[in-house]
Amino acid sequence: MTQKDPIRPTDDDARNLARGLLRDATYGALAVLDPQTGAPSVTRVAIGTTPRGMPVSLISRLATHFAALEADHRCSLLIGEPGPKGDPLTHPRMTLTCDATFLHKGAPGHDDLRTHYLASHPKSKLYNDFADFSFVSFAITGGLLNGGFGKAFRITSQDLAATLS
Repeated sequence: MTQKDPIRPTDDDARNLARGLLRDATYGALAVLDPQTGAPSVTRVAIGTTPRGMPVSLISRLATHFAALEADHRCSLLIGEPGPKGDPLTHPRMTLTCDATFLHKGAPGHDDLRTHYLASHPKSKLYNDFADFSFVSFAITGGLLNGGFGKAFRITSQDLAATLS
């Protein structure tokens, strides 16, 4: 007996759900590889988007995940949260595989990103300009969308491209 592939063909409803999860995210789980042990490590980070709609975070050099991303730019983001009722596993969530890129103060585009990020994360104004903080943008290399029970889809950066307009 062969097992049926549980991943459905990605359709417009799945793309719209994925775009909405990314657009509405204020935080997510960031998975990195510890540079000293190689073990996976997961932490919660604030999530925003760049002016082009791709995920971005503001991370302190003092955080262990900063060093991990400097050592290995590959990472993963889990976006989505359980709703107020029901089984948490029935609520939509999306895991994105990404390549992280730092945008330090003084780099081209930093000031524009800072302005954009502060519009959606006004409390970050308290620490945004501290010397140890840098933006990290996440280039999406692939992903999986779980839209609820029995609703699994593969997601590409092209599927999320409508967030770029």
